[in-house]
Amino acid sequence: MQSVKFGKKLAFAASAAGIALTLAACSNPVTGANGTTNGSDKTISVVFLPSDSAKEADAARQALTKEIRQATGKKVVVQTTTDYNVAIQSIASGKSQIALLGPVGYIQAHQQNKNVVPMVTYSGKSGTSKDAFYHSYLMVPKDKAAGYQASGTYSLKNIKGQRISYVSNTSTSGFAIPAGAIQKEFKLKSTDALAQSGQFFQKVLYGGSHQGSAVNLFKGDADVAAFDDMDLLSYGKFTNDSAAGATFTVNADAPAPFDAVRGKKSVAIATYQVQNEPLAVNKSGVSASDIKKITTALTSSRVANDPLFFAPAEAKTHSLLPKDGDTKFIKISDDWYKPTHDILGE
Repeated sequence: MQSVKFGKKLAFAASAAGIALTLAACSNPVTGANGTTNGSDKTISVVFLPSDSAKEADAARQALTKEIRQATGKKVVVQTTTDYNVAIQSIASGKSQIALLGPVGYIQAHQQNKNVVPMVTYSGKSGTSKDAFYHSYLMVPKDKAAGYQASGTYSLKNIKGQRISYVSNTSTSGFAIPAGAIQKEFKLKSTDALAQSGQFFQKVLYGGSHQGSAVNLFKGDADVAAFDDMDLLSYGKFTNDSAAGATFTVNADAPAPFDAVRGKKSVAIATYQVQNEPLAVNKSGVSASDIKKITTALTSSRVANDPLFFAPAEAKTHSLLPKDGDTKFIKISDDWYKPTHDILGE
């Protein structure tokens, strides 16, 4: 079966017109370990996206903050969120000093505050930036997948009028990339109509996380769902993951929120490559010396071999990021995200 796959630059080009560049006022609070939201000379706060804020990721979050604390000697506050915009606004405003963000979320934060820059991303299997990408999917229930084929090839043509679930309108792989692909397929002027119920789609849902979007599909609340592989590796198994026709099967012992849909299967009608996300820092709240210390610590072989940071999909440990081959943190600069900057018109 033919893969519907973009290269990095083409993928971002497809989604350019539909990415909102201004953030709405955020009413959902970030939750700090000690109730604080502002950093100080002796405190560094680290904010996590909803997909990385799940309870089972607590040990991985603590491993990251431990490295930052040991590298800098500063107190580190963990902040979890239930809304992508909150995390983006938190680091852009300086309420948080470090954040693990998606590529588009990072660019949005950078556009609001040029002091927000990437420190590291995680490499691909090669241990370099050459294969530093993951996959975004548009998936349907396995028993409905045949309805999205034309001449034996998966197609987007039959999704109009269906119920769709995205992650968040600021999610790279959970909205920007798949919505941009739909926009291109149907020659729409923008992705605006794709983001609201009763226009292109009968109903539009937002799961709030990749897990939430997938659960919307498995529970029958959506006909099509957008989510990525990286955030679901601890909950199920992907096969043929780089092509349309890829399947995702929920593990028999999957924890919440998948405990009510264990064993369910979905099939990708489209698959896209997405640049790996950065661990970003707001330079106004962290000194150049501390940024160097954090970067040195995270790019060490010790961290690369720590299962709380990187573990294979089949591992029982819930790692911060997936391990495949020589996966590790690698130092990057804002220049690495130039294709995203170009598409967003900065």
